[in-house]
Amino acid sequence: MSFWSCSHCKAGRRALKWLLGNVVHRRALHKTSPALGRIAPVFSRAPAYGDSVAIMDHSGSHTYSSLYKSSKSLAGLITKALACQSGDLKGERISFLCANDASYTVAQWASWMCGGISVPLYRKHPLNELEYVVSDSQSSLLVAGEPFIDTLEPLAQKLGLPCLQIPTTLDALQSEDTQMLPEDVSDWAERPAMLIYTSGTTGRPKAALHTHSSLQAMVQGLVSEWAWSRDDVILHTLPLHHVHGIVNKLMCPLWVGATCVMLPEFSAQKVWEQLISSKSPMVNVFMAVPTIYSKLIEYYDQHFTQPQVQDFIRAVCKERIRLMVSGSAALPQPVLERWAEITGHVLLERYGMTEIGMALSNPLKGPRVPGAVGVPLPGVEVRILMANSSTVIAEGNRKGTQVKAGLEGKEGELLVRGSSVFQKYWNKPQETADAFTEDGWFKTGDTALYRDGMYWIMGRTSVDIIKSGGYKISALEVERHLLAHPDITDVAVIGAPDAVWGQKVTAVVELRNGTSMSLSTLKAWAREHMASYTIPTGLILVENMPRNPMGKVNKKELLSRFFPPRV
Repeated sequence: MSFWSCSHCKAGRRALKWLLGNVVHRRALHKTSPALGRIAPVFSRAPAYGDSVAIMDHSGSHTYSSLYKSSKSLAGLITKALACQSGDLKGERISFLCANDASYTVAQWASWMCGGISVPLYRKHPLNELEYVVSDSQSSLLVAGEPFIDTLEPLAQKLGLPCLQIPTTLDALQSEDTQMLPEDVSDWAERPAMLIYTSGTTGRPKAALHTHSSLQAMVQGLVSEWAWSRDDVILHTLPLHHVHGIVNKLMCPLWVGATCVMLPEFSAQKVWEQLISSKSPMVNVFMAVPTIYSKLIEYYDQHFTQPQVQDFIRAVCKERIRLMVSGSAALPQPVLERWAEITGHVLLERYGMTEIGMALSNPLKGPRVPGAVGVPLPGVEVRILMANSSTVIAEGNRKGTQVKAGLEGKEGELLVRGSSVFQKYWNKPQETADAFTEDGWFKTGDTALYRDGMYWIMGRTSVDIIKSGGYKISALEVERHLLAHPDITDVAVIGAPDAVWGQKVTAVVELRNGTSMSLSTLKAWAREHMASYTIPTGLILVENMPRNPMGKVNKKELLSRFFPPRV
């Protein structure tokens, strides 16, 4: 249902009133945020970096100049395919499916150069999921990187949409004639830029609409906080349909003129080769999800057994690499500690969401507290609100946090406000209105607390807070303890329905090869490490923990799989 078609009903009128007020509030934020400066897409900075290498991938090196020219040519082809005489698509959606290489950036930049909204697709999604995103976003055209033309062409024919293919050699695009494109418009700040779909861990994926202004706020906040510079070289292994891969690992380096080394997919062997390679350019920034760090540790333990090799790896990582970041899911403390032993780096943990970009971060320089996600990033305000109450437990920004007397360490829902927050859920006015407070705070749905000068995320309010026998138990805290068990390689803790206790703490566990475990042996071990009421009373063993591409577990799916509702 469109926004306007539901405005005749009571719920629609409430959504309309909220959205109009929120647009005014968001515009006020843009006008009062001088730190953002002139709003313009990242491609506008490319000409200044000229022949510097922007991306290295399987096909070779791509300079900023060559990416800019290829993108402009593709933008011209897009406007011709859509018969757009003015060269300005005025917000038409362009869905594109590309490999983890330079073609992705060309498709993204091209969609912006011609005034469109980019809709990145994920190469590992099944066809029905791709169709859902293309249809839900109401895309006008599909763009396929060379490996995916056979995937998108049939879908385009089914939906009656034009489909363009990016050639294997990007230079071939530069021979195309380009028409006038709206590169120098004055209203980039309010122009919609990208639809990024949520992970769908709590329901069907929704498209968060970001403007060029909110994307720039994300980028500049991280550039400032993490000291990005033109000299940086980042190794990119993450999928490119979520904020972590799109903004943190691609747009940030391209904003400052750095180099991005892109692997087509994650390979523990190839990541290690790049991290310790002596070939230029040498990687000095790495970011990943906890699952990747676990797999890198596993590969290290299996292949780098000689002490002199281990000493070499630690020395190279310690000397050369300036920043290693973990995010998108909770980082188990054993992984953090083992990584520090191997590389000499304490991973920087941060917190963000599709809808808000990054909101909280441990310091680039200074102590990093295991399990904590630091303090607000520049331009971000956060608030912890007591459940089912209007009581503000804590509220803060980059300058500091104020805590209500007597409430330090109390849990509540984390709210976020700032210029990086998304504009709305695409074609979902009621969901958008429900996601914000009346005064413009985004409700993250995550439970948090403020303690010892740091913010801590306790998990999703709905699925990670287990209520058992009168206790409120953080599933993430239980998981952190269980991952210290020598035989457990992965775990997800869920609250199984129980007539007596309300919910039972149940551990879904993946074990190391060749090991076994019973509930009684797990309990015996846990009694030495955990509070009695947090010890699992249920155990489910799985061969492989089901996780999405960003390393997250859909706990609602686990609950329905192992504890289906009775009919």
